[in-house]
Amino acid sequence: MSNRREFLQAAAMLSTVAATAALPIEFVAGETGTTDSKKVDPFFAVRKNEIENPKRKPRKIKIPDVNGFKVLKGDFHIHTLFSDGLVMPQDRVREAVENGLDVISITDHIEYRIFLGGKATQLKEHNDDHNISYNFAKKEAERHNLILVRGAEITKRKMPPGHLNALFLKDTNPVADAVEDWRKMVELAVGQGAFIQWNHPGWIAPKSGGLPKGTPMSFTQDHEEIRRKGWLHGIEIFNGTEFYPIVGDWCNEKDLAVIANSDIHPSEWNKYGNQNPMRPMTLILAEERTQEAIRDAFFAKRTIGWVAGMILGRPEVVQKLFNACVEIKNNAGTLILTNKSDITCWLKIENQDHELKPQSNLTIKINASLKQFTVTNWLISTAKPLNVTING
Repeated sequence: MSNRREFLQAAAMLSTVAATAALPIEFVAGETGTTDSKKVDPFFAVRKNEIENPKRKPRKIKIPDVNGFKVLKGDFHIHTLFSDGLVMPQDRVREAVENGLDVISITDHIEYRIFLGGKATQLKEHNDDHNISYNFAKKEAERHNLILVRGAEITKRKMPPGHLNALFLKDTNPVADAVEDWRKMVELAVGQGAFIQWNHPGWIAPKSGGLPKGTPMSFTQDHEEIRRKGWLHGIEIFNGTEFYPIVGDWCNEKDLAVIANSDIHPSEWNKYGNQNPMRPMTLILAEERTQEAIRDAFFAKRTIGWVAGMILGRPEVVQKLFNACVEIKNNAGTLILTNKSDITCWLKIENQDHELKPQSNLTIKINASLKQFTVTNWLISTAKPLNVTING
């Protein structure tokens, strides 16, 4: 080290890495629909280059257009110091830019804002503004050309309804004013054109709006009620480090969008490490890189979760994404696959496992009569991977 300052900077980075290494991923609510979970490592291991490259460049994620739609990257469940997160809104913008995201929504809790005095009713008496985190982040987002969606989390302590994110709001304050009636809050948000997302439906937290341990996940009567009214539009299939496979079936059966988010409260460093390719994000197939086009894509259900090496989405959308990302040639029993994206594909071909790495080619000898193979890490419903037809 050339001086004391450089030494202290390196020491600080080392302590951060030590604190964030090998975070687990939890698989919750599998085929049985129960909330029993198991931890799987090492999806969230911190990488060596985090302390070797302090002047890192923003991550660039390459995914080709899909049938004329741009594939944008976003996170639509993020917290700051204006609820119970641990960083400022401007920092969330910088983290998103460094992670290669195109769009984020800061969704601070309406009812739970521990750093601002407590409940929404108390804050209202002190003229609190529930648009404050959006307003703080907006100039920074414009400076970095990041799309910032106004959002908020409706945070009820009982399940149902649990927690709901309202995205693409015009003004959060009228929604917060109806804090005593969650249905009214949702109705007011929808009246502003908001997209309503059911957050972490398998979360174990009986005193905070989650399920009691061991309680089966279910699509509750309350959630079905608001869905029928057109007040529920999507569900998180992945939240933070929790995966809810059964949500894939719900979204297919009930015509809802599939969403994957971080629900991040600490800093990006402390949660996932630097530019971790396993961090959750939602891929959006949008006509253009604008907020209105992103909103249109959400309501059209053109969303896909990408997290922990998995693609999670509705069959028709996932199939279109694969067709855009992977070129397939079948030359007389020789299969040539070209991956034009930064998404890894794990393939099972004639009972053999193959890895098609990002931006790479793979050549495989096959039986000339083979008509189909499976992409095992691209899931289209509960425990069901994408099957791909071989032409030619």
